[in-house]
Amino acid sequence: MRIVAAVLLVLMLTLQYRLWVSDSGMREVWRLKDEVAAQQGENEQLQQRNRTLAAEVQDLKKGKVAIEERARTDLGMVGNSETFYQVMPDKTVATAPAAQSQR
Repeated sequence: MRIVAAVLLVLMLTLQYRLWVSDSGMREVWRLKDEVAAQQGENEQLQQRNRTLAAEVQDLKKGKVAIEERARTDLGMVGNSETFYQVMPDKTVATAPAAQSQR
């Protein structure tokens, strides 16, 4: 009877070792759970980005306001009834910090 108990104890310890310490045990399960959680977070961010882009595409297809905004920001276009003003920096102010940094 003692031999059977000893064999069962050794078998139980071997299985516990495999469960907690081996590469395919609980450490692997915890690592995979962390990876799944990280991937789900990244998926949420990408889904939000996709929703934003889909809304922007829909706005560009249906509205003139979005097209005008894109033309102004990306292409620098100006409307018919608008006046374009370009402000140039003062040369003495622009060169003064450069001269000080060379010292």
